[in-house]
Amino acid sequence: MIRVIIAEDQGLVLGALAALLELEGDIEVVAQAKDGKSALEEVKAHQPDVLLTDIEMPHMTGLELAAEVKRLGLKTRVVIVTTFGRAGYLRRALEAGASGYLLKDAPSSELAEAVRRVHLGGRAIDPNLAAQAWSEEDPLTDRERKVLRLAGEGRTSAEIAAELGLSEGTVRNYLSEAISKLGAHNRVEAARIAREKGWL
Repeated sequence: MIRVIIAEDQGLVLGALAALLELEGDIEVVAQAKDGKSALEEVKAHQPDVLLTDIEMPHMTGLELAAEVKRLGLKTRVVIVTTFGRAGYLRRALEAGASGYLLKDAPSSELAEAVRRVHLGGRAIDPNLAAQAWSEEDPLTDRERKVLRLAGEGRTSAEIAAELGLSEGTVRNYLSEAISKLGAHNRVEAARIAREKGWL
């Protein structure tokens, strides 16, 4: 039996994914989580074979969750299930240690097959997206990305500094670097460009 945990902040989608997998005779959904932090706790508690996770979730993104599972040396293999069909996201998911990357509009039959393939040590990645993933390099550093993500949410430099434990001057430097690298005119435009490319 392949033991699976699902992390998804939208209740209907979470229920649908669980129901689809429960129809399979060889897959068991052992836990469900509505945010990244509780998903990590469930993974630690249950040590599942596979974690299916969305990217955009409260408290911890699916990419951060995948990276943390890898950092902790857990045996759980991660599959990202998302609406974001952007090469930048796929690239970051693979760098974070994910073994699969599926789009939510893929045929439902692909979900169980992806779980099985990843469980056996393989990868499950949309081939068209995989080809695009290496076509354009992400210029942002991890810190620039975090600062730009918060700026894109409308946070002030002071709020960003407080949240990340930085000085306001350092925040402004990171924003300035990110704006320059992306060829943007301001922080809002930089965040929009980065989001469209899948770098945020």
